[in-house]
Amino acid sequence: MARLAPFGFVALWSSAFVGAKVGLRYLSPLAFVAVRLTACAVVLVALMLLFRQSWAPLRGWRWLHCAVAGILVNAVGLMAPHVGLTMVGAAPVALVQSLAPVLAAALGVVVLGERLGPMQWLGMALGLAGVALVVGLAAARSVVRFDGLALAGLGVVGLVSGTIYFGRFCRLVPLLPGTTVQFLAAAAFAAAGALLLETPRLDWTDAAIAATAWNTLAVSLGGMALYFVMLRNGTAARTTANFYLVPGTTAIITWPLLGERLSPLAIAGFVVAGIGCWMVNRRPLR
Repeated sequence: MARLAPFGFVALWSSAFVGAKVGLRYLSPLAFVAVRLTACAVVLVALMLLFRQSWAPLRGWRWLHCAVAGILVNAVGLMAPHVGLTMVGAAPVALVQSLAPVLAAALGVVVLGERLGPMQWLGMALGLAGVALVVGLAAARSVVRFDGLALAGLGVVGLVSGTIYFGRFCRLVPLLPGTTVQFLAAAAFAAAGALLLETPRLDWTDAAIAATAWNTLAVSLGGMALYFVMLRNGTAARTTANFYLVPGTTAIITWPLLGERLSPLAIAGFVVAGIGCWMVNRRPLR
């Protein structure tokens, strides 16, 4: 599973953008996330009861640490990008999320005392340059597009900060009880956000149900389970490195399914960012 997890995670996470774009035609973004996370929490609580799992490993405030990690990774990490997807295409949002490895490496230097070599610093600069190229193009075309990518960037901050927090405080918590608490906290946070920040819209068409089911079962449960398996077995920087494969995969999926096309400069930005993120993670951190 450890060897196959990265490939499965990239495929599932990339497909989430297609499911989100379809679902957002019928559901408001924060309500979509709230329903998705609530469904995940219900499934996980049912599994806890079915397999008679103990809540004891969450004692001693470990439950609170898992809740904080869950809110950052699953709530903030999804709510902001879903709002952004109503303003801009899926592939550019996926590109902004590819900043996750760069930000994780930078936080690793500050928080975890990791060190980067010269090639990795150059890779960070290239990754930022590639994303800046695409974001700059969006800003030149429309303020709305820029706002959408900025929200995607906020999601990256939530994802990476939650990943660092999980790696520091939750790594030894068993997967099922820890994940259950994460989704319970994230669902409550997302539901509060949907009620306070938007007028929820839920038009349950067949397409909306299919998109919600896929992003709930395959992506949130399957994909995030693979993500935390990788995180338990490796470093935060290594785990988030898989995100540099997501933009290209997303672009390939969305082109035939959603008809989204990229300009040559946007493609150049994808390539530069991908090379930069690869350079950051090409050698073990010291």
